Amino acid sequence: MSRKVKEIIIKNIFLLFALISIVILGLIILFLFMEGVPIFTVVSVKDFLFGTEWCPTYDPPEFGIWSLIVGSFVVTIFASIIAVPLGVLSAIYIAEIAPPLIKEIFKPVVELLAGLPSVVLGFFGMAVLAPWMQETFDLPTGLNIVNASFLLALMAVPTISSISEDALYSVPQEFKEASYALGATRVETIVRVIVPSALSGISTAVILGMARAIGETMVVLMVAGGATAIPESIFDSVRPMPASIAAEMGEAPFRSYHYHALFATGIVLFFLTLGFNLIADYVSHKFKEVGSATL
Repeated sequence: MSRKVKEIIIKNIFLLFALISIVILGLIILFLFMEGVPIFTVVSVKDFLFGTEWCPTYDPPEFGIWSLIVGSFVVTIFASIIAVPLGVLSAIYIAEIAPPLIKEIFKPVVELLAGLPSVVLGFFGMAVLAPWMQETFDLPTGLNIVNASFLLALMAVPTISSISEDALYSVPQEFKEASYALGATRVETIVRVIVPSALSGISTAVILGMARAIGETMVVLMVAGGATAIPESIFDSVRPMPASIAAEMGEAPFRSYHYHALFATGIVLFFLTLGFNLIADYVSHKFKEVGSATL
């Protein structure tokens, strides 16, 4: 068998697996829409998205997920405020500043944090953080936005740090040497040369970290408090969309309005994630152009 024939066979095998992946993903999306769309026969899209009452067991039931959407965004935003600086700065330190010995210790530790099961972090939040916050700040409950955001940040930091570190390592050595040759200090080289060159990868790392936060289920299910109400304080309890789906799907009668409403919530989460990734792709390319223009 000639090399050309082997290459064609291997190419077709890869194409087959790619098509299988696309078909499976398409079937999942189709099933999601088939099970979620029927809820809109009893409630309008506007009332579903912007209704503030989520009471599927009432008579008549109320299916408004605005409080769930707000809860998802709030915990994600606060988690990002904590995780993005920690993740990016730790990546810069490991890649450009840390001595080799420290680098060999820190890098495996960060990667090890990424392997922590979310349920373990959830138990930590329930057993340690929640009682401490409740006692320290005199709160009615320690299961709230701050608790969930802190744990989501811990989960997002390893993703942001690892991918940002790879982006920083990918910056050509010639850029750094040219900067030093022109008399720039290490800090000036990092700020004006290395980071702009790696902005595309760093922005991708940030988006992936935030995507993990907005799609995480177990942590927010265990420590966010589960209140289906719009929060008025960072110490209020919330119920993000993934937590609501996980908590109620087992109790919803098959093909009931409650069942369809949960799948419709999944559709909303799908579109939010899709939009999030489209924006991330745009920002990534934009930063790549800005970084190239800066250099």
